[in-house]
Amino acid sequence: MVLISWSKQIKRGEGLSVHGVSPALFEQFKKWLLDLLACTDPSLPTKESSLPYAELSRTYSKMRSEANHLFHTVEASGMFNELLLSTNVKFENLSLDDAVNFASNVVLPSYDSTGENPAGKHVFDDVESSRQRLLTTTGYLKCVQANLHVTVSSLMAAAVVWFSDLPSRLNPIILPLMASLKREQEEILQQKTAEALAELIGDCIARKPGPNEKLIKNLCSLTGMDHSETPQAGIITSIEVMEEQDLLSSRAMTGNQKSRGRSVAGAEDRSRVEGFISRRGAELALKHLCKKFGALLFDKIPKLWDCLSEVLKPIDPEGDFTVEERKIVMAIESVKDPQLLINNMQVVRSIAPLLDEALKPKLLTLLPCIFRRVRHLHVAVRLAASRCITTMAKSMKVSVMASVVENALPMLGDAASVPARHGAGMLIGLLVQGMGVELVPYAPLLVVPLLRCMSDSDASVRQSVTRSFAAIVPLLPLARGLPPPGGIREDLLRDKEDAKFLEQLLDNSSIDDYKLHTELKVTLRRYQQEGINWLAFLKRFKLHGILCDDMGLGKTLQASAIVASDVAEHQLANNGSQLSASIIVCPSTLVGHWAYEIEKFIDPSVISSLQYLGSSEERISLRSQFTKHNVIITSYDVVRKDVDFLGQCQWNYCILDEGHIIKNCRSKITSAVKQLKAQNRLILSGTPIQNNILDLWSLFDFLMPGFLGTERQFQSTYGKPLLAARDPKCSAKDAEAGALAMEALHKQVMPFLLRRTKDEVLSDLPEKIIQDRYCDLSPVQLKLYEQFSSSHAKKEISSIVSLDDSKDTKDANVAPRASSHIFQALQYLLKLCSHPLLVAGDKAADSLRLILSDLFPGCPDVTSELRNLHHSPKMIALQEILEECGIGVDTSNSDMINVGQHRVLIFAQHKALLDIIERDLFRAQMRNVTYLRLDGSVVTEKRFEIVKAFNSDPTIDVLLLTTHVGGLGLNLTSADTLIFMEHDWNPMRDLQAMDRAHRLGQKKVVNVHRLIMRGTLEEKVMSLQKFKLSVANSVINSENASLKTMNTDQLLDLFTPADNSRKGSLSRNRDGSSNENKKASGSGKGLKAILSNLDDLWDQSQYTEEYNLDQFLSKLNG
Repeated sequence: MVLISWSKQIKRGEGLSVHGVSPALFEQFKKWLLDLLACTDPSLPTKESSLPYAELSRTYSKMRSEANHLFHTVEASGMFNELLLSTNVKFENLSLDDAVNFASNVVLPSYDSTGENPAGKHVFDDVESSRQRLLTTTGYLKCVQANLHVTVSSLMAAAVVWFSDLPSRLNPIILPLMASLKREQEEILQQKTAEALAELIGDCIARKPGPNEKLIKNLCSLTGMDHSETPQAGIITSIEVMEEQDLLSSRAMTGNQKSRGRSVAGAEDRSRVEGFISRRGAELALKHLCKKFGALLFDKIPKLWDCLSEVLKPIDPEGDFTVEERKIVMAIESVKDPQLLINNMQVVRSIAPLLDEALKPKLLTLLPCIFRRVRHLHVAVRLAASRCITTMAKSMKVSVMASVVENALPMLGDAASVPARHGAGMLIGLLVQGMGVELVPYAPLLVVPLLRCMSDSDASVRQSVTRSFAAIVPLLPLARGLPPPGGIREDLLRDKEDAKFLEQLLDNSSIDDYKLHTELKVTLRRYQQEGINWLAFLKRFKLHGILCDDMGLGKTLQASAIVASDVAEHQLANNGSQLSASIIVCPSTLVGHWAYEIEKFIDPSVISSLQYLGSSEERISLRSQFTKHNVIITSYDVVRKDVDFLGQCQWNYCILDEGHIIKNCRSKITSAVKQLKAQNRLILSGTPIQNNILDLWSLFDFLMPGFLGTERQFQSTYGKPLLAARDPKCSAKDAEAGALAMEALHKQVMPFLLRRTKDEVLSDLPEKIIQDRYCDLSPVQLKLYEQFSSSHAKKEISSIVSLDDSKDTKDANVAPRASSHIFQALQYLLKLCSHPLLVAGDKAADSLRLILSDLFPGCPDVTSELRNLHHSPKMIALQEILEECGIGVDTSNSDMINVGQHRVLIFAQHKALLDIIERDLFRAQMRNVTYLRLDGSVVTEKRFEIVKAFNSDPTIDVLLLTTHVGGLGLNLTSADTLIFMEHDWNPMRDLQAMDRAHRLGQKKVVNVHRLIMRGTLEEKVMSLQKFKLSVANSVINSENASLKTMNTDQLLDLFTPADNSRKGSLSRNRDGSSNENKKASGSGKGLKAILSNLDDLWDQSQYTEEYNLDQFLSKLNG
């Protein structure tokens, strides 16, 4: 390195006298370097000497020692006597080649020839082990020695280049320099040889014959050696392969050579490492050539331009195609080998950032040909062209982006060419990734053409365009107020409509009021008009979104209105012709509700709805009526069963009510729903994120497939950072990464979600008051609770959740089984909190009678005794609340005359508890209570009739419901009091149930009473629910977050009654944690693996089922 610096100074004008060196000594020194370069054998780097590089002396010693050991091992074995006799090697100066030959000649026979002799096997193993050690050492030594020789000889060659006069023979100089460009791993050393090669090429310009043409051709070939940068036409044969290799990710467009070098160097594939090094070396040499010759580069080295235009040809980008240029285009189109085109574009891509400004206009003459490759039939050529244009845009932004607007955007609208549309979408996506904020001024020009392709008939085009659209959306807010970019023709700049669209996309409040084309039978509130404006905006631009207004704000009305207006508008514009029918998919309980709402608000001459339900035979018979109706209302379950038929229909609107049902992307219902084909897709959900942020991916995969990337990409980009940030022990870096991921996701989806809360838009809605009424365990419940705590079942649960961290609990068989045990225990305790009969059953077991014998001495029928209300404090509390509401009281009592008219909804998780309320309270104690009941036993077709009957008849005091059946979508505003006998792990489900009454149309204050057993599992779970938090304010909120964030001791604590259950709530430390939990430290892997399956076990369908707890109860006395 010092020698190179010294010789460079001498060549650049500082005479030898300055350094005190005589010309004779200088020439002698130069000759000595040439003599060293003549030594091409890496093992003999110096002339007339057999010594290797001093740096390798220890490795040589190790090799010779191992060779000597092998010799003596073979000699002792007696296997290779003839070989030993012919071997005449001096191990003290053994060469590398001799060592390899000696090890290779020791060819061992198969072990079978040694028979069963243990001694023979031992000798065999010793010889083979020694042989393999020697071969390993020689292989390592050969590789290191070769690399070291390349480094030394290339630096010596560089020093010779910087001497004033080149020798007559250039091969001893050129070969080491080129070897360094291909193989030198250290970039700083490669820089030195690349600079020397550029100097050599400059010195050889006038040399005849000269090496320059061959050198330039080799450099251009080396730019295409990195297969991660240069697509291989033989490998990337389809869009699927390109997606599988993740060639469109941001990692593929970083352009950071150092980071890419490190990532590639860690790969197992040696060819990738060599490809990267070769490309880097070639680009360094081209960089120094551009720096050396500047604007004269193509004049001094015309071969470089020949390589740039080997297949691509220059065309004037400003004017129309001449006849000659058309011939050029035709000639390029006829090139049969796509790899030739790819390699040529890679050379352009490598040199584009390096060229002098004066030469860039000439390089731009190749741009028209490159743009035509964006629409090439071969996907690898399209990818190479898109990457090339992106790289050129970074250094020639104004000119290249003007060409993008002029050439690529029209390709998006080329209905005759799928490759053109796909290539243009891919190009814009790579531009966004590659240019970042530099693309902001151009974002408004690109977004509208992309939108028009997002409903393309070809899946690959949709995916390409949607990905690009998703990438460009976050840039749009930055473009507001910016002047249009320069260099673009006036007629290509966005028109007023596009400008207006962008403002509306970024700000919902700026959307103009949409005038419905049909009259509604209701006056819209302002926020409902704004919601319809937003829906109309989505429809106009073929966008899709989620209307996630708070529950009870009229999502059904808004969706019905936009569908009706679309139907009426089409009829007016097309002389009464019918638009394709729309399909509304909702929970089965709401099918009748939708039909009722449409009939209530929409003119029947505009919308004619059909309820597509019933048995298989009934549904088949209904299909013949589809043509007579323009709205088909069906359930998710029917879609799952009839997807083969419904998936073939072309729908206008596909509306998913309670669309969070498709949050699980692997469920059969989700798979079926995503097969429905519709021009407009809309999701209605008051709680779009039910489980966690990952639910959002499945919803958008229905709306705009590809908008949030693949599931794997979404997990990597958002899921992993957010999950890491949720860990209380996460680092500051992880917390920051989680916050950034959340912000990025918010910006991404913001334009496609509209959410208003009741607090924001309904100032006239009466308040909702939630009151927790605590009850103490009855003696029976306390006895059973304590009996469970000392049972065999409790011990089994304890052993399951206390699995050691080192134990592999991810086993597919272990976790579900363990989760099932925990689930049964939770179910037992929760049922016990509600009523002892829920765990005793209609016929109490002998074991149960034995346990309760102390409480009921001489009682012949324990079951009958348990039906007395005082054994269930919740039943007493329920009776008290009903009487406070004036329900079931003696009207002759003067004290109750002034009690206002209240109507009550009673929610329970299990039908059995409703049975007990109906039998033991209403029929036995409060006979004058009038009530209806709605649970899973009521057939779907009859459920809405019960709702209408309750709403229309004020003499009905009470409606009994299960949370599963009555908690979604129903309008029960005629009730003003809600009583929750039991509670759901997921607070969203109980909140949805509350909003059956607390919604638009409610005139009274809504009182919610939650009955909670003090000091039990129920109280502990309720304290973890955080009911007063809205899911909209807690985006990352797991359905069972309270369980999944517990440590082992906390979970076990759920199964234990508090000692002071009759005195009050659990004693707490100052920090709010219970005394027992102070000793808890972290959750084990076993616990996490078990609880990860609890979501699946606690399925909504299980709310209406009775659990057979006989087997579980048998363990209570084990």
